[in-house]
Amino acid sequence: MRPRHLIIGIFALALAAGAAFAWLTPSGPGRAPELALTTLQGEQLQIAELRGRPVLINFWSVSCTVCIDDIAKLSALHRELAGHGLEIIAIAMPYDPPSYVIAVSRGKQIPYPVALDIRGEAARAFGDVRLTPTTFLVAPDGRVLETHTGALDLNHIRTLVLSLLQGESKPDPQPAGG
Repeated sequence: MRPRHLIIGIFALALAAGAAFAWLTPSGPGRAPELALTTLQGEQLQIAELRGRPVLINFWSVSCTVCIDDIAKLSALHRELAGHGLEIIAIAMPYDPPSYVIAVSRGKQIPYPVALDIRGEAARAFGDVRLTPTTFLVAPDGRVLETHTGALDLNHIRTLVLSLLQGESKPDPQPAGG
């Protein structure tokens, strides 16, 4: 193979890999979408009604071991900062059987709202989420500040949330477990 063909082949491969990666990762919205969710308890949760507070939205799946591991981190963060204004919402992926989501939610004693996304509307509204876990940090003004796919870095998220909560009564500076 001539060097020119080799360079063209490498470029084509890199372009194809980049397109595949872009397809797999959510682009995410610039602002949190106006969206209504139904929690496992049957309550309606309007994302727009959470404005004025930081919101952590976590797309997860019952078949994702990293997602299951992240439940303990999110639960600790919820226990520490919910009383100071942080909202955490877990959204189960459309392919998750509702009975499994309910069983995991009860078994792990998830303290924050868990919503089903049976028709995939929430995943589409947040930039076509396909991979789990995918987490969005929404600022009090509704801007999506950070999108992360993969295991949560609890200390990083906690630092970002604390910076959003500054000006209000400060939570204890001890890190949440995890």
